[in-house]
Amino acid sequence: MTADPTAPVRRLRRPLLRAAVTATAAAGLLATLAPAALAAPAAPRPAADCRGALHLTAADPADRTDSAAGRADWAAADAALAGLTGPGYATSALAAVWEDGRLEWRNATGVADRGSGGPADPEGRFRIGSATKTFVATTLLQLVGEHRLDLDDRLECLLPGVVPNSAAITVRQLLDHTSGVANYTQDPAFESTDEGWLNGRRFRPYSLQDLVDIANTYPPAFPPGQDWAYSNTNYVLVGMIIEKLTGHSWQQEVTRRIIRPLHLTGTSMPGNSPFVPGPHAHGYLKTAEGPVDVTLLDPSMAGSAGAGISTTADLTTFLGALLGGRLLPPAELAEMQRTTASGGGRGYGLGLQRVDTPCGTFWGHAGGIPGYNTLMLGSADGRRQFASVVTAYDVGDGRAATAAWNRLTATALCGPQQSPAAPAPAPGLGPDLALPAP
Repeated sequence: MTADPTAPVRRLRRPLLRAAVTATAAAGLLATLAPAALAAPAAPRPAADCRGALHLTAADPADRTDSAAGRADWAAADAALAGLTGPGYATSALAAVWEDGRLEWRNATGVADRGSGGPADPEGRFRIGSATKTFVATTLLQLVGEHRLDLDDRLECLLPGVVPNSAAITVRQLLDHTSGVANYTQDPAFESTDEGWLNGRRFRPYSLQDLVDIANTYPPAFPPGQDWAYSNTNYVLVGMIIEKLTGHSWQQEVTRRIIRPLHLTGTSMPGNSPFVPGPHAHGYLKTAEGPVDVTLLDPSMAGSAGAGISTTADLTTFLGALLGGRLLPPAELAEMQRTTASGGGRGYGLGLQRVDTPCGTFWGHAGGIPGYNTLMLGSADGRRQFASVVTAYDVGDGRAATAAWNRLTATALCGPQQSPAAPAPAPGLGPDLALPAP
């Protein structure tokens, strides 16, 4: 277990994290953040008459120079990371902090493979689940900036008849989860603890239309714009819009517009390949018969809502570029950070979630897919980024596991020179991370 500490560590305030971060297990495909503070939402505009819908027609990587702080300066972060694997809540945990394009701290604990017992690689790859949504939202907002469509265009003009209420749903409502479109992952076919899923259904291929068809077997959650409910189907539809407007797959567009310009060499948006390429920690599910390795699965079950693979270095590079204004024009970045006031989505923007802490405002997304739980957060000025993944396994004590996650996240966001005691979640907002139940 090695750390990679580098620049002089900044003395920051006590890490009392006043936000709740929830990454669901169950089907393992949806993950949301529920912040304590609410950003002012935009005044709603009347839906446009498809004014941009029919227009069917990056930057150098940060200098990743390690700096030279002593390892002891990040001992609290090392201990917090070990607090996830030591008690067995996870088989591995990886995390990294970057600031001003320089690596501040990176480490890994636990094992990459329960069979061999080899150590987890801090530079390893992992499935990022719903953190994929931020990549997809950024791609769509680039198309908005190119005047290929408008955020208030109606879904019906882009994908006629694709879901109920499509004439009343806007692109914005897909991105901020106020569309009311049913969530396809509520279907029993995506229950990862089911024996049929474990023993074969996890390799079933799906098209984006297949996932929408499953969602359409359920009624809408509410009329468009009347409430907030996290729905993976929203981002499947966003992927379909990207494909309609560009004539390319959503994976190709994310790769062309984000992955290649930023030189994210550990990041990919797979189609049906079940493999995680390169060094990686395996993901497991705990069953009555023992651990089941679920590293291999067909990621098309998540599609443009959660199929991505990345590394902590690439996620922090991506957030730094996005929040630093290198991927979107100012107007589109401002829209991305304009949050909804509806229901439980307070603080959810367009593929970004706002989290307010005593050491500043952070934006990012959580992600969950069977075997992996991911979180990426970046400061509003684009200077400081944090990314982590845990391969959750034996979460018998949810409160203790939550405290361990809080401790790691708060220490990384607000500084390593503070007490390692876990901050309490904000009242009424639930745990910061809901790891899979045993």
